[in-house]
Amino acid sequence: MNDGGPLPSWNEGAAKAAITTFVEQVVASDVPVEERIATFDADGTLWCEKPMPVQVDFILRRLAQMAEADATLRDRQPWKAVHEHDQAWLGAAITEHYAGDDTKAKLLLGGVAQAVAGIGVEDLQAQSDAFLRGTRHPTLGRGYLATTYVPMLELLDYLKANGFINHIVSGSGGDFMRPISQETFGIPLERLIGSSGAVQYTSDDKGSRLTHAAGIDFLDDGPEKPIQIWSHIGRRPLLAGGNSNGDVPMLEFAERPGRPSFGLLVLHDDAEREFAYTGGAEKALAAAAKRGWTVVSMKDDWSTVFAAHDGASPAH
Repeated sequence: MNDGGPLPSWNEGAAKAAITTFVEQVVASDVPVEERIATFDADGTLWCEKPMPVQVDFILRRLAQMAEADATLRDRQPWKAVHEHDQAWLGAAITEHYAGDDTKAKLLLGGVAQAVAGIGVEDLQAQSDAFLRGTRHPTLGRGYLATTYVPMLELLDYLKANGFINHIVSGSGGDFMRPISQETFGIPLERLIGSSGAVQYTSDDKGSRLTHAAGIDFLDDGPEKPIQIWSHIGRRPLLAGGNSNGDVPMLEFAERPGRPSFGLLVLHDDAEREFAYTGGAEKALAAAAKRGWTVVSMKDDWSTVFAAHDGASPAH
């Protein structure tokens, strides 16, 4: 149970105590506000990622439309898997990626690039916004925006109240998540770092335009996360939170001798309220045990997972 202090949806225990102790130490030690950087993965850390990440659902629907319109795509992956409803192939592409094998993931990424090619950046954001606000999770019976984790929203608010500057560092596309980042997570769109596809600029007498091209600029996962954090922020985070093997480099990057740091790993062990799985997190859990990161048990550390309503997530 919670004692009524900060983080009301967190049960009293080691995880909550570690978080509040760390934040209190940072504030007491007068760490400058500009250095109080916190970075969080999104899928599986701030909101649900099963049975597939939200953007994957968005893209698969687009790939299905493409395969329906063009029969020649149906023999090529990933259109073949989508057209045939081959969930095993699609699931393996993600699982094998976290295990270090990107054979299928590269094919899937190629499909992602083709799916958005030719779409203006503002148009894609508008499509993403409509999808996120109007689509329900396939099994949880709630809108996608209501699959955010209430305890993590509380953590973001708690950090903000103590001078931290929160950022999202996600494998999902930046343009996909930016339309809802402020409202859903309380994080301005300019503090969202995500995977990026190739973009091209054109200009004529009707104005200028940025359009997605058929290529991937970078996949914001694994070692790319600290690279993009440095490129966009120019500082190491003091606190980093994730849930999978792809987040390990970001949590490692938060560590630096002579200054406080905190690594947080969300453990999905609640099959009743969400999902229970460790696939794709084996290396992360081993690293947490070795490096002293705080592992947050969804089952034991959170008194609630989702907001009671099933519509849009709470405004910040």
